[in-house]
Amino acid sequence: MGPSVFDQSRRKGGGGGCKETVKAFQSSERDPEIRKRRHRPHPASKASHGFEGKRPPAHSYSGPTLQAAMGPSTPLLILFLLSWSGPLQGQQHHLVEYMERRLAALEERLAQCQDQSSRHAAELRDFKNKMLPLLEVAEKEREALRTEADTISGRVDRLEREVDYLETQNPALPCVEFDEVTGGPGTKSKGRRNEKYDMVTDCGYTISQVRSMKILKRFGGPAGLWTKDPLGPTEKIYVLDGTQNDTAFVFPRLRDFTLAMAARKASRVRVPFPWVGTGQLVYGGFLYYARRPPGGPGGGGELENTLQLIKFHLANRTVVDSSVFPAEGLIPPYSLTTDTYIDLAADEEGLWAVYATQEDDRHLCLAKLDPQTLDTEQQWDTPCPRENAEAAFVICGTLYVVYNTRPASRARIQCSFDASGTLTPERAALPYFPRRYGAHASLRYNPRERQLYAWDDGYQIVYKLEMRKKEEEV
Repeated sequence: MGPSVFDQSRRKGGGGGCKETVKAFQSSERDPEIRKRRHRPHPASKASHGFEGKRPPAHSYSGPTLQAAMGPSTPLLILFLLSWSGPLQGQQHHLVEYMERRLAALEERLAQCQDQSSRHAAELRDFKNKMLPLLEVAEKEREALRTEADTISGRVDRLEREVDYLETQNPALPCVEFDEVTGGPGTKSKGRRNEKYDMVTDCGYTISQVRSMKILKRFGGPAGLWTKDPLGPTEKIYVLDGTQNDTAFVFPRLRDFTLAMAARKASRVRVPFPWVGTGQLVYGGFLYYARRPPGGPGGGGELENTLQLIKFHLANRTVVDSSVFPAEGLIPPYSLTTDTYIDLAADEEGLWAVYATQEDDRHLCLAKLDPQTLDTEQQWDTPCPRENAEAAFVICGTLYVVYNTRPASRARIQCSFDASGTLTPERAALPYFPRRYGAHASLRYNPRERQLYAWDDGYQIVYKLEMRKKEEEV
């Protein structure tokens, strides 16, 4: 009997693989000689039972009968299990060892993380215990500082009220210089008309104090003008931005002007000639402003230092009248607002103009204008100095000049001049403006509302005024 299939496969593959065993078994199945030998009865089976042709006992089977009972695929399965049992056991052993090593490494890392977490938690607890007392001390110090700041703020407010009271009780020195008293070089020209002004209305009020201030918004550049028409029936707001421009903004009402996108609500009015400075005025449906003619201030020629007044109809958008202002050698009346040469103002009496000339370059001049023809009715030389002046306005025929410093601080009315002679300097109040450190580019008085419309470094402000009779003592 030749070698078995399993022996052949072990010799070929060294006991190695299942594929070689299966191939050897399949080749033996195709060999007819091997198949005949496999199905031939075994001689030892007859001898062992002692009889032939009889049925063997139920518990004993011969070789061919057992093979037939197990089926043709059983040897293949047995060979497969025998060939793979060794390698599988080796791989499982290595896999178990690898998993044990990985688990041990993970356990070690978890133990390290737990140790670090415990250490960090302990450090945080120590830090918290150290910081809690410090936070309590800081909170107490903050409360103490807040209390001290409130106390200082109250003291400052009380001090400012006391200073304002003392200033109202002790009026400023008269705005007269030594040269004027002694008849020196500062003596005024006697050719000017300084007659007493005859009031056309029964207005007899003067400023007692600036009662309140309201900042509406910020619109435009640092210099400009905003106002209402004191004679107009509507609530329109007129805004003239800049010192050399030709376009005015007109808002239907104050609420529209205070909106965030205010420019979209405004209509634009373009004038034929650009204005100069911030001395414009809206009065009776007309825009009055000063224009620099060819050869005007800074341009050379015959009209050097002269300006032309323009009367512009806002509804028809046409120039109604114009006139050259009858003053030679015009200079800026306010030393802190050098772009303005003529500052127009309106009150209960009508139209006024504040200006200065080279003839007396230290004081302001006042003129009463006819709003219909732009003619100059009267002129006055005032004792109010130009130095540190920033703006002015007129109430009931009295000129009030506002002064400041450079850099800007709190503005104050420091000089007044009554053209009618009713209000003497001793009885005139010289109040401070509310606490705000800025510079007024323009001030416009509205006699109907008794308010000032101010342009302060691009901010639009409303000042409410408290009035008293001129004859009353301060």
